[in-house]
Amino acid sequence: MAEKHVAHTFESIMKELKAGVYRPIYLLMGDEAYFIDKISDYIAENAVSEEERAFNQVVVYGLDTTPAQVMDAAHAMPMMAKYQVVIIREAQLMRGIEQLEKYFRKPIQSTIFVVCYKKEPPKSRKGWVGEAEKNGVVFESKKLRDYALPGFVTQYLKVRGADIEQKAAMMVSESIGADLSRIVSELDKMLISMPEGKKRITPDTVEQNVGISKDFNIFELRDAIVKKDVVKANTIAKYFDKNPKSGNLHSLVPQLFYFFQNLMAAYYCPNKTHEEELAAWLGLRGGWAARDYLTAMRLYNATKVMYIIQKLRTVAAKSNGLDNRNTTEGELMQELVFFILH
Repeated sequence: MAEKHVAHTFESIMKELKAGVYRPIYLLMGDEAYFIDKISDYIAENAVSEEERAFNQVVVYGLDTTPAQVMDAAHAMPMMAKYQVVIIREAQLMRGIEQLEKYFRKPIQSTIFVVCYKKEPPKSRKGWVGEAEKNGVVFESKKLRDYALPGFVTQYLKVRGADIEQKAAMMVSESIGADLSRIVSELDKMLISMPEGKKRITPDTVEQNVGISKDFNIFELRDAIVKKDVVKANTIAKYFDKNPKSGNLHSLVPQLFYFFQNLMAAYYCPNKTHEEELAAWLGLRGGWAARDYLTAMRLYNATKVMYIIQKLRTVAAKSNGLDNRNTTEGELMQELVFFILH
């Protein structure tokens, strides 16, 4: 009996694939191309051997093909192999893609049909998407939130036998943003350039390879605000005003909003003085991640935090032009930093 409404994750799909378990349909949808490419590339490289690919692997592009042509290819039987693989890349460009519903309703079990749809998925889980979900795997690849990027960096390096200091992970995330393919490319370059036997990335490593300052970045400004280091915070804010590529309001506000929202929740933790319990309460990765909140709770009371969250909302609106005629981004940043620290 076909599975229904299974919440597939990137990790669960890759675990199955590496165990040699293949489904007849993989509908990979969403605006984060990195995970879609990783899954489809793994299937392309591993489902059939290199010798079998000439007769048992078809890769087409949505703009250059039709649903009828692809379904015809998917109905073919593999030649001297267990499977044949059919991959549609850039499937969001295919006209009439909903016609695939007919095939998805009754897929060929010896065909691994992969659809790479790099676009926000349809809201309805009926029709072609619903049939793919009933008889195969539907995976929604979402852009990672800014606060999740350092965790991605750390995990990516861990799999490769390397580690990274927290500050360095924040620097990579802040300087590159939510472009996972570029993050991975920069991390790979760093690993290649590191001396043999050295597998720890430090802020100095990032500064030398990515070209950002280890002293003037969003992480350092956030750290100064958390610790109420007025001189350091104002120095960095003024530096950003003259060097907007190093840091700006649009990258600072989400970081601070996430932190102070969590800080407000921290006050309600039953045992808010214990690192591990506070980390579990806030859904953090470990006790070390709760240390900033322990520091901030000593320096900011709950009422001030509530006002800070309101101020962050106001500044975010003004930075997007709402009720703001002539205040520059640099002035807004310095106003925000002053409000938080005083």
